Amino acid sequence: MLLCLDTGNSNIHGGVFAGDELRAQFRKSTHPAGSADELGVFFNAVLRANGVEPAEIDTVAICSVVPAALHALRAAAVKYFRCEPFVLQAGVKTGLRVRYRNPHEVGADRIASAIAAVHLHPRRNLIVVDFGTATTIEAITAEADYLGGAILPGVGISAETLANHTAKLPRVEIMRPPMALGRTTAESIQSGLFHGHAGAVARLVQEISGENFGGERPHVLGTGGFARMFEGEGLFDELVPELVLTGLREAVRLNREPA
Repeated sequence: MLLCLDTGNSNIHGGVFAGDELRAQFRKSTHPAGSADELGVFFNAVLRANGVEPAEIDTVAICSVVPAALHALRAAAVKYFRCEPFVLQAGVKTGLRVRYRNPHEVGADRIASAIAAVHLHPRRNLIVVDFGTATTIEAITAEADYLGGAILPGVGISAETLANHTAKLPRVEIMRPPMALGRTTAESIQSGLFHGHAGAVARLVQEISGENFGGERPHVLGTGGFARMFEGEGLFDELVPELVLTGLREAVRLNREPA
């Protein structure tokens, strides 16, 4: 079995694949990620809680945007799963032609999302919107050219920034408000967070489509921790919560194939 670990700025999102089947998923806070032993004990416990015996894991794949966590994750894989993990990083096969001016700048999670999108929808123009700690947007052509995208502060970061840098604005539950016009401070903040973010994403998708796809909107996939909150808003055509995990699985397959 394959254990995939998507290590983001807020959470480690783990998934276990048996072939194409996603057998289990779990999340753990990235801060603190913990030592190799703490991670190993956690992984063993959470796998068993999800009906997977740790001894069944024969491959570990890591996608990380948190460099400080990578060493402990590698060490945990070696000690507790007896394998050197596959790390999605510069130099591995992705099946993409990265058109970024400096390809090394592209986050591993963004590449994993693009790999999965191309796997799920080959020979289609695609946009991926990942509603995570940051909201990222990727554009991929039908020829598997990764063109680039956009990055903006995520909903959670925006809420925290308001609470931390204003004297009287409180922390609020992040949710879709009943109306755009708030009648309390909390409702007003919720409206700004939700509708402001939705508007920003819609505008970016429109602009990217016009600049790169002749104005024709590509197939848009949504993923990330806040994506479900925007389901039904017309921002994306398909919700794929496990998109990065799927991309990691496909990256492992690509790099196992004979040259």
